[in-house]
Formats: sequence, C-alpha cells, structure tokens
Amino acid sequence: VDGVRYADLSALDPYSIESINILKDASASIYGVQAANGVVLITTKKGTKSDKPVIDFHAYVGTQSSARRIPVLNATEYAILSNEAHANGGQTPPFNVISDLGEGTDWQDEVFQNAPIRNYFLNVRGGGDRARYAIGGSYFDQQGIVGGEKAGFKRYTGNVNLDVDLSEKLKFNSVVTYAKQNRKTLSENAIGSVLFNALNMPSTLTPFDEDGDYTLAEGLGAEVINPLQQIANTFNNVDVNRFSGTAGLSYNIAEGLTFTSSLPFNFSLVTNRGFSPIEFYGSGKVFNTVESSVSESTQTYSSWGWDNVLNYTYAYDNVHKIDVTAGTSMYEENFQGVYATGFGVPNNSFEFAAVSQANEIRPGGASSGAGTFRLMSQFGRIQYGYNYKYLISGIIRRDGTTRFGPNNRYGIFPSISVGWVMSEESFLQNNNIIDFAKLRLSYGQTGNDKIGDFRYVAGLNGESEYVFDGNTLVFGQAVGAIANPDINWERNTQFNLGLDVNLFDEALTVTADYFIKESNDLLLSIPVSGITGYTAPGGGLPIANAGSIKNTGIELAINYRYDFSEDISFNFGVNGSKLKNETTSLNDGVSFIQGGGFSIGQLPPTRWEVGQPIGYFYGLETDGVFQNASEIESHASQPDALPGDLKFVDRNNDGAIDSEDRTFIGSPIPEYIFGMSFSAEIHGFDFSAFADAQVGRDLVRNYARNLPLTNRTAYSVDRWHGEGTSTNVPRLTTGATDNNLFSDYFIEDGSYLRIKTLQLGYTIPRYGIQSIGFEKIRIYGSVSNPFTLTKYQGYDPNISSGNPLDSGIDNGYYPQARTFIAGIKITL
Repeated sequence: VDGVRYADLSALDPYSIESINILKDASASIYGVQAANGVVLITTKKGTKSDKPVIDFHAYVGTQSSARRIPVLNATEYAILSNEAHANGGQTPPFNVISDLGEGTDWQDEVFQNAPIRNYFLNVRGGGDRARYAIGGSYFDQQGIVGGEKAGFKRYTGNVNLDVDLSEKLKFNSVVTYAKQNRKTLSENAIGSVLFNALNMPSTLTPFDEDGDYTLAEGLGAEVINPLQQIANTFNNVDVNRFSGTAGLSYNIAEGLTFTSSLPFNFSLVTNRGFSPIEFYGSGKVFNTVESSVSESTQTYSSWGWDNVLNYTYAYDNVHKIDVTAGTSMYEENFQGVYATGFGVPNNSFEFAAVSQANEIRPGGASSGAGTFRLMSQFGRIQYGYNYKYLISGIIRRDGTTRFGPNNRYGIFPSISVGWVMSEESFLQNNNIIDFAKLRLSYGQTGNDKIGDFRYVAGLNGESEYVFDGNTLVFGQAVGAIANPDINWERNTQFNLGLDVNLFDEALTVTADYFIKESNDLLLSIPVSGITGYTAPGGGLPIANAGSIKNTGIELAINYRYDFSEDISFNFGVNGSKLKNETTSLNDGVSFIQGGGFSIGQLPPTRWEVGQPIGYFYGLETDGVFQNASEIESHASQPDALPGDLKFVDRNNDGAIDSEDRTFIGSPIPEYIFGMSFSAEIHGFDFSAFADAQVGRDLVRNYARNLPLTNRTAYSVDRWHGEGTSTNVPRLTTGATDNNLFSDYFIEDGSYLRIKTLQLGYTIPRYGIQSIGFEKIRIYGSVSNPFTLTKYQGYDPNISSGNPLDSGIDNGYYPQARTFIAGIKITL
C-alpha cells in the first residue's frame, strides 16, 4: 500500500483507495519474496492541482443479519428421535410426554441478532503547481451478528498524502497513515464455539431456568454448553495502534534518467486483554472454571525499509524504446512482546480484570519474547519494445534472508516475458472488428521464506520455574523446535501464456491465460518420532524442503460495455478459472502428511500425498445402508453392524472393513471458480450486481455432535427406521456404532452460486446542486449476500481455515452476514 508492506488490510479504509493492481505472472518477480503468491499493489488517493480544495464525503449506515440458518430438529422432532435412538440402544426413552413440547427453543434465533454497521469517510485534496495534498480520515463501527458488541470492530483512520516539486528536477512525496482498531472476539469457527453450541443444544431446553439462571447443558458431553452463557462470560479485547507510511525523493538526473529513494516504515502496538470468570456450565464441562484469571499482553511490531531505484528510459524515432531499471532494497522487522496471566480477579469482574489487580502470578505466568528479521535485495529489469509491436522484458532479483543459514541465505530469481501486439501488424490494421490484440508469454521464478525465524539453528526456550531445597528458584530451559541447518528457499516457477483482445470499438474485451505453476522445495513441517522430544513445551517439528506441488489452470475474463447514449449505458462482465492441483513429490522418505481433525479420537481426515491434491479427504467409502440381516451376512466383515448402519466399501478386498479400506473421498479445492458483474446507468440512476460461484468443491460436515442427547440436524428425520425407509441416512442409536467413523457420509458438495451485492443509486443532476456549492451528490442503497444457491447444509460453503490440511472441514464457520445499507456520497 503506497510502497508499505501490509499483511492485514483491515487497517485500511476501502474508500481511501485510488487504484488496485494485481500481479500474478512473472512480472511480479521484481518484488521478490513478497511475490511468492502474487502481489496486490494499492495506491491511495493523492492530491491534484485544482483552483479550490475538492472535498469528498461518504457515509453509510446499515444493519446486518445472518444470511443462512442450519435446519435442526424442533422440540417435538427432537423428543421423537431421541426416544427412538434410546430404544435402538437398549435404553429407556427419556421423554414420556411429547404432545405438549411444540417447537421449543430455536437456539440459532437466540444467538443471532440484527447488528448495526456504519462508516464515515472524509477526504480533502487539492494543490497548485508546486505542491499537492490529500488529507483524509474515517470512522467504521460494526457489531457482530453473534454477540453484538462482544464481537464488535471499530476503526479510526487518518492519512496525509503530500507531493512537492522542490525544483524542476527534484520531487518529494510522502504518505503517512494512522489507524486505531478495537476488536472484541468470541469463540468461532471451531468445536466448542458459540455456533457449534447453538446447533447442538436440544430445543427442549430453555435459555434460562425457573430461577432466572442460565440453563445448564447437562448430559451433552464435555464440549456442549449453553451458548448464551458462553457469550455472557467471554471477554476478549484487542487494541491495535498502527502508524505507517513512506517518504521519498525522486531526482531527474538527465533526460530519461531518474533516481528514486524511499523509506517505508511501519509501527504497530497491539494490546490484548482476556478475562475468564468463575463459572459453572455443567458437570464435566471443559469450560468450567473454579478460579478467575486474566491474561494481558503487549506486543510491538516495527519495520523499516530503504528502497533505491535508478531508471533510464530512451526512445528512438518512435520505433525503438528501452527501459532499464536497477535497484536495491533493505527491509527489517522487529518484534517484542510481554505476556502475563494473573489468578484471582477481584469481584470476579471484567471491570477489575488486570494482572496488576490479580491475587497472584504463578511460576510460568509471565514471559517475554523478541525477534528480528532482515531482507536484503538487489534487482534489475530491462524492457525493450520495437515499433510498438514486439516487446521483451527480463528481470533478475537476488534476495537474502536471515531465515536461512549462512550457506543458503541468498537466492537468485530470474524471469522473462515477451509480447506481440498483433493488432499493429498490417494484416490486422484497418480492421473493423479487432481494435487491439496482444499475445503474452512469460516464465519466471520467485522465492518463499515464510517460516519462523532461526529455524535453521537449535535454541533453548524458557520452559518453567522450579523450586529446589524449598526456597531456591531455578528457571528451567528446554530445547526448542528441532532445527534444520539445511533448509533453503522454496522456489515457485510459473509459465504463463496469455491473450488480450479488444473488439468492436473497445466495447468487448477478452483476456485469456493458461498457466503452470510449480512450487519446489516446499517448506513443510515433517513428521518425526516422538522420542525426539518435539512435543515437549517449547518444542516443535523440524522444517524441511520436503515436497513439490503443481498447479495447472486456465483463466478467462470477458467484459462488454455498450453506450446507448450519453445517459444510458450498461456493462456486463464474467470471469472464470479452472484449476488442477497435484502433489508431485514428498522428500525425505515421507509417503504422506496427514492432518485436520474430525470428531474426537479419530484418525486424521486429510492427507497431502503424491498424485493427489493438497489436503484431500481420506476416509471410508459408503455404499448405502444395510437394509436387513442378509445384506450384512453377504457383505465383507463389518463388526457389530446392524440393519440401518452404513455399509462401508471393502476397498482392498480382504473381506474385512478396517482402516486399510480408507481412500480418496473428496477434495476441498474447487475445480471451477466464477465471477459475474453487471451495471447499468439510466438518466442518473445506476444499478450494479456482483455474483461469484465455485463448482466441484467438497466440504466436511463436522459441526454436529452425534451424542445421545445433543440436537441433530434436520436431515436426521430421513433416517433409516425400518427396511426400505432410507438408503443413505443411517439409523439413530445411543449404542456403539461405526456410523460416526469418518466417511463420505460426512462429505457434501460445496458448490454454490452467490449474489454478493446488489446496489441501486441516483446521482442528482449538477444543474440542481451547483448553485448551492455541490459538485456531485449520489444516494444509494445496497444489500450484500441476499441470496446463495447451494446444496451444502452448513452456514457458508465458501470456508477456509488458511491451513491446506484443514481448509475444507466445517466446524461451524461463522456465516456470511446479509447487510442492508443506505449511503450518500458528496463532492464539494
């Protein structure tokens, strides 16, 4: 953003953005290690020469609600099926009277709420011949659709952009941004989260008992608790103060020769405070606390850089054009953090929740950490164009990082790209259809060093404190994560073939790309024996260059714009991509890497294996439901199977169903991704719509607990309850069964089509507002996520944990919010 590295864009107000440019092919390699997964270049609003300051004001207010609910059993259905499950398990049915239960409690209604959202943005820009400025500020406030203020987010921003021509040859520019954020969080996207509990709480229970206390979730396992009680007793607060920017000089040494030097910087202060009060949620609950505690931390993150670039541009006779760039870049990150936990908070209250007020800090309750990372780079680029038809560009970059040992610290990453502007050829000139056509070809490398610092050298970590002889305090040390002195750069090599075509007086544009991206020497945590001690406090698995993956795909974007008149126009665009992901190698004798989590006590459900996509689902395959005893007898040995149980496939044909029959049962990586947009303008009115879609993605349903007394999702109504009643949903029982083993029964099609935004606006004619000092006034209303078409039963089919071995497992992910807003944009 304006030359400053941003890992988190939440500190940036979207309305301060002037332009966004995305680089994905070999052209991104000039940015080095930052471009391992592409580069997003964002430029904020800058000053402009004007007779008077230009003032932009934008405000909107709105309300949010859950865009989707998961159908679960109401009280009557729950009681009927619970009685059936207990009877099938040889137990006494828990409900004697069912007729008066009715619908019961809708726990999703209890936790979801309408939540306000608002944003105000002000920008003033202007300038003269020598100096230009842009000053802006914003305020954003959003509450959560679960938890309200306890899941709220507030942001204040301020920024100053300044460009000054110090002389005809020397120019100065600076960008300074301040952002203050406050975020409150609840447990989400995981087992034991608020939504997880809302789905599993029986609808026969009420939120409060007869005494007005929270109803306890007795008999529902160790994880399920009253979600309203959970919200009331969750206190997590994060404050972030961020100060960032850049300052630079540009000097025109001679005609075509320019030197630019800039100093990007960033400083962030992050404070966390979490409070856990004394609370009882029910017998045996893992959330029960018998002593209050408070945890506080203060972390500072700072970075600075120094970028120097020399650029030379030369053109001869409008035929030859050459552009040469050479530069260096230095970058350093520093981190410091202090952490403390205190026990015994006065009055068991968040108001007094401070470590300084706690009764005690126990041994090991205070710690600190620090780290430094540096990157040194040199780069060069040569671009040559002949007669505006033939283009060639070569880039080379050398990056040195402190994350690898002395022998592997530096990596060299080259790239080359060529272009042919076919529309400049004589056989396409004076063409009434093709206005522009360009063929592109590129090949290049980038590096990746995204691992923890100093993983190449063994270290010691503070482990705990011990008391010897009754009064001697000794601070313990333990071996840290297992080191690997041989770790080296992960290398991403990408080939790209593309075509850009503009047709029919620029009305129709088409961009097509075919790409192959190979990532070699992947930096992975590799499994080792437990006797190495990596599971001890402060330990960790070693990092190694342990594999390769290959992504092959195509991307296509088509856009059509037609202007009927000066006041009537429309625009339609569609883009899509097809991706094939495959693991091509795993080194160091590793046959596969497994991960993820499903239910409790089960084998890992995902794998990373040669010949398969990353994180594919590995489990048992089903072939319907046993309808009678004769089917069980004729089937491979499946211990304790009864009619109504899932029928597992004997993949290895050994006559017995066991873990060796697990196989590929799905992939979380979508085969196709689409985006669609439409906009129209008619006599001051404007309308826009945007939609996205994914096809060919599988997801794991892991947000329901199949325990005897927890609630069930509505599809349980279609369970097997006698021969011929169901061929795909097993019987219900409280007894032991293999139906809960990870299998394709829990895999669902995650394909979807979602309308992301609909917006309708009106711009007041200038002749009606200029007399009162306004240049432009636009009012609008919009709705986000109004509609999603999908077979998936969970809250949101577009989920991801960020971990490739866990990305398709749905533990009850926070749903997309449906947002209605009304806004106004004013220019003075």
